[in-house]
Amino acid sequence: MKVLLRNPRRELEVPGPITVAALLARLELVPESVLVIRGDTLVTSDARLDAGDQIEIRPVISGGAP
Repeated sequence: MKVLLRNPRRELEVPGPITVAALLARLELVPESVLVIRGDTLVTSDARLDAGDQIEIRPVISGGAP
């Protein structure tokens, strides 16, 4: 599967199937610090990702007006 990581931007190929939790562990990412998106859908840590999927991993950004 193709995995696009943001901040810094990079693309990886990762064999599937694999769960989101296992993918994040393989990439050494803290699950609470990122959003995992398949297509246009946010996926949870127990979701199974297949070899043909295109995944985007974005950092969680918080903020707001004071």
